[in-house]
Amino acid sequence: MRMRLVMFFCLILSLVMVNRSAAADARFALVIGNAKYPDSESPLKEPINDMRAMADELKRAGFEVAVGENLSGEAMRRAINALYEKIKPGAVAMIFFSGYGIQSGRQSFMIPVDSAIWDEKDVRRDGISLDSVLSEMNSRGASVKIAILDASRRNPFERRFRQFSTGLAPVTAPRGTLVMYSAPPGTVVSDSATDRSAFVTELLKEIRVPNLTAEEAFHRTRVGVSRVSKEDQIPWFSSSLAEEFSFGPRTQATLDPKPPSPEPKLIPSEPRVQAPEPKLTPPEPRVTALPAPAPNAAPAPPQGAAAPAPPPTPSPAPQQSEAEKRLAAINADPAMQELTKLIAANANDQAAFYKRGQLYAVKGAYLQAMKDFDDAIRLDPRDVEALNNRCWVKTILGELQAALKDCNDALKLRPNFVDALDSRGLANLKIGQNSNAISDFDAALKISPKLASSLYGRGLARQRSGDAAAGERDVAAARAIDPNIASEFAGYGIR
Repeated sequence: MRMRLVMFFCLILSLVMVNRSAAADARFALVIGNAKYPDSESPLKEPINDMRAMADELKRAGFEVAVGENLSGEAMRRAINALYEKIKPGAVAMIFFSGYGIQSGRQSFMIPVDSAIWDEKDVRRDGISLDSVLSEMNSRGASVKIAILDASRRNPFERRFRQFSTGLAPVTAPRGTLVMYSAPPGTVVSDSATDRSAFVTELLKEIRVPNLTAEEAFHRTRVGVSRVSKEDQIPWFSSSLAEEFSFGPRTQATLDPKPPSPEPKLIPSEPRVQAPEPKLTPPEPRVTALPAPAPNAAPAPPQGAAAPAPPPTPSPAPQQSEAEKRLAAINADPAMQELTKLIAANANDQAAFYKRGQLYAVKGAYLQAMKDFDDAIRLDPRDVEALNNRCWVKTILGELQAALKDCNDALKLRPNFVDALDSRGLANLKIGQNSNAISDFDAALKISPKLASSLYGRGLARQRSGDAAAGERDVAAARAIDPNIASEFAGYGIR
């Protein structure tokens, strides 16, 4: 009987492990092509063919693919919600969109075919925010989040706006995200005369290559499109992947360590005839009144003269610290470079300061992030997002009273701002004001019940207040949504 029970529990355990492994290996993609916009003079040629080719390739790469053609706003939202429902912790989630895209309020919006857009508020009403999609993928537990947008087109809506920003906006995405646009933020490209875009054609060519990581495939796509377009079009991508991911298969030769290279064989060269050495005529000896110096002794200075100073020892070249190397790598990110160019061109570009601050914060460069948020708030003191983000960064850096002030200022401007409630809860938790932290997290969770950071923070605050059972329930619920939430809080100095 005991042996049967052991075998039964082993079977159950193996099934659980298989299910967990399957969830971690699951790949889900939503591929949308929108071509028939009523405001456009004629349907776009590229999106439908590109969407179909992308869907076929992703199926070959092991993705479960859902497709959408000429989707209305309601249909796009249903398709995106269906994608959310499939995501389990550890899964790969991807969205591909080809059609019209517009940036508004620092975000990129994918435009459904039935959008009635006359000004920027209509963009935010009818469009689908890329930032929101990636954030929801992350909250559902996707370990890898991928967004590919072929939407950097001059669209028919822009001529109606008195003020608008061309192209798409740089995206600030959670850790583990890879985003690619067909053109850099703030720029547009014209469709080709063919039925397929050069961007998608080159991208499909690269993701089929075995043994390439996704980042390598995106980089090669960027080079390929630049080459075939004679540098008229240069795609843009940004990565915050925390693990290696590939679309195609990785062969065992790539996964195994490389064997040591064989030593090169030396081929003896033909013998050379040595020329006779030239005869050197010794110089005539010079008579000197000074005694010969002792062997290995430095020559004596003239009488009464000061001894020459020894030659300076060359100082070693300064070596970069690990923090400096890390910051240099962050600054080399294409998205960071684009934002830095915008700021260099216009020192009053408040949106660029805000976006760059977000990127610095996501990548852990908190001091640089705070400087950019300082500038964003200086240029617009009522920017609640910048106030909230500076509150969060100051909390991580330990400037807790200043952090609370920023969060309070943000909540005065927007009383039910869930992000500021979550950030203020974090600051109160770090200070040790557990009851205040619980109140803030409660308020945030009433608005967003699946906010993992508020669940985890409230769990810790409850445990510290003596309510261990309720705290453990919150912590378990947060980990089910985001398996990395504990390590994230540890990075904030909270355990």
